[in-house]
Amino acid sequence: MNIDGLLRALESGYRDKTPKSLEIYRRAEKVMVKGGSHTLRLWQPYPFFIAGAAGAEVLDADENSYIDYWQGHYANILGHNPEVIRKELGEQIGKGALQTGFEAQPQIELAETLLHQLGLKGYKVRFTTSGTLATMYSVMLAKAHTGRECILKVGGGWHGASPYLLKGVKYHAGVGFECGESAGVSAEILKEILITRFDDGDDLARILREKGKDIACFILEPFIGVGGFLPASREYLELARRLTEEHGVVLIFDEIISGFRFCPSGVQTLYGVRPDLAAFGKLIGGGHAVSAVVGRDKIMEECEAPGPGRMKVLFEGGTFSAHSEYMTAGLIMLKHLIERAEEIYPRLGQAGERLRRGIETAFADEGIEVRCTGYGNDVVRQSSLFMVNFPLAKSGLKSPEDIWDPAVCAVRLREEALKLALLGRGVHVVHGGGAVSTAHSDDVIGRTIDAYREVAKTFKKYV
Repeated sequence: MNIDGLLRALESGYRDKTPKSLEIYRRAEKVMVKGGSHTLRLWQPYPFFIAGAAGAEVLDADENSYIDYWQGHYANILGHNPEVIRKELGEQIGKGALQTGFEAQPQIELAETLLHQLGLKGYKVRFTTSGTLATMYSVMLAKAHTGRECILKVGGGWHGASPYLLKGVKYHAGVGFECGESAGVSAEILKEILITRFDDGDDLARILREKGKDIACFILEPFIGVGGFLPASREYLELARRLTEEHGVVLIFDEIISGFRFCPSGVQTLYGVRPDLAAFGKLIGGGHAVSAVVGRDKIMEECEAPGPGRMKVLFEGGTFSAHSEYMTAGLIMLKHLIERAEEIYPRLGQAGERLRRGIETAFADEGIEVRCTGYGNDVVRQSSLFMVNFPLAKSGLKSPEDIWDPAVCAVRLREEALKLALLGRGVHVVHGGGAVSTAHSDDVIGRTIDAYREVAKTFKKYV
């Protein structure tokens, strides 16, 4: 497998196609760390810089057009700059919607909408501005509520850059996910983060049996994101709910990606499993910086003075928390998804299914083994997510360990070569795939499959 030779050829073609982006990048490098502010956007040899975005496509500084499956970190379920958001939000901005620093009513309606769609009673909402903050505050609330210090999370689960959760994100040869991920996080904090395997009920039961009295919370994505776009089984989530209750552990669902992605609610409603706390983001902001913690009243009360001799959790909010423009955009988005759910979600699911099957067939026709993840299961039946994997042996891809272990999958082929090869054919992906939006028409899906087919022919020369 000559991946280095393939990458050299692909990089040469990419440089020829994007000279203006290279010029801009060299300027950015002089004033910004690695030329930007988000590492995942800064791929090698350099990223293209966008000049516009609409629907399923983005336009770069060199006037190259790309079908985009990143879609605002999976936040743009209606595509880039959807008219329904721009039109209705424009009317609000015309009335004056810039920062005021005061409470306003749109946040109340958005909170009411969230709780109604989730079917929750005895829960409350507090808004903030990023998924990292929502998961961080969720952990702080759980630690305060239980008086315990340890946090249990899934290996391969990404919950943002909170120090409480910066362990077990990336796969490391020889140790798997049992590693801290960042300098600047104390060794004591890392010792308090425990790792379990995704969808492995036996491992979960073992850890809770051995250390349950020390664990404040178990946080997981019911449909794991960067870990491989894999849905948990119903049995696993039901077991997680039962065991956490038995051991007095707060169960936290990270629904930053899954919230309103598969249905006009959280994926928790499909499973019928209710966590104690849940973090939402991305789609609920309508293209703006919005996230939320939704939690049981008794736990959310930790934000207030909980009693004599006890400190409250300083979930105080930031300058732009519950910004009226952001709240209004979120309301427009959720109302649109709710009112058109019977049309939108089946269409997204069908497009996702066609794309996954089409990609697998395109590579199979060239004799290359490819497995897409992102398929649903008996609970999540309509999935618009996809990740392309190159397994090195015929085995199931059921865990983040399978997806990210270079002994199991050709990770560089997916992360580096596939990205550059697709850019050369007018398609932009992250981790080999991404998220389908309503703007990805049948024609766009067909063009995408054709692009993967051309990439498969190129790969055949090197793989």
